Amino acid sequence: MRIRMLFLAVATLGTWCGHGAADGPPRIVGHRGLMRHAPENTLSGFAACIDLRLGFELDIRRSKDGVLVLVHDDDVKRTTNKSGKVGSFTLAELRQLDAGGWFDASFKGERVPTLDEAFKLLKERGNAETVAALDIKEEDETLAGEVVALAKKHGVLDRVMCIGLTIEGPKLRAKLRAADAKTPIAMLVNEPKDIGKALDDKNVDWIYVRFVPTADEVKLIHGKNKRVFLSGKLVAGNEPENWRRAAEVGVDAMLTDYPLECREVFRKAAR
Repeated sequence: MRIRMLFLAVATLGTWCGHGAADGPPRIVGHRGLMRHAPENTLSGFAACIDLRLGFELDIRRSKDGVLVLVHDDDVKRTTNKSGKVGSFTLAELRQLDAGGWFDASFKGERVPTLDEAFKLLKERGNAETVAALDIKEEDETLAGEVVALAKKHGVLDRVMCIGLTIEGPKLRAKLRAADAKTPIAMLVNEPKDIGKALDDKNVDWIYVRFVPTADEVKLIHGKNKRVFLSGKLVAGNEPENWRRAAEVGVDAMLTDYPLECREVFRKAAR
């Protein structure tokens, strides 16, 4: 009954910008895009998420010539028609790879996108409530500043959340914050007992958990003007009961491989 009343109280999925308690069910973020229906880390997958009013997660690496590109693995073998370390290819060489045919023939010719292209898509096709979770896979002296600069270039800094190496790397979090004080940053909390440490970190906006917190724990986090991002095995698979629990306690956003199924669970609850 509680979850039904919560969902009926709002007509939309709530407002992404700003802090505090979620206004509705958790914002759904598609892992690597709409990865069960389109090739992962491609503009097609991201566009599908945007058009379906879902968020999306992407993976950031650097090409041989220094461009920030979107590939999950450090080798392109699994998701293209070639093999080799991402960092051994220039952007022009990566552009020659087929990043879609492995998934389905209808996606043949899909290219490895750049972070700049993903942000451009987010700006032009998304809206103020579309979130992109940035899984930073590599770290160097300039990457943090480049990520923030690209987001600002397209006016989408307030729509992103920095995860990946960020969640366990205080130095990277500091670099991202130094690049812009408004950069949304997440920190990993593996156990409830560690919530307090994250709440005290001035470079943290999002508490990244791999457990379903209690309503009181979420209230504590919201009281410190921070938000809750739920990820990991409990919600990545087709886990309707855990999705419902996350909504009931007030989690703000969560990452899943099954965003469409998750959306349907929330829609049924709202009805």
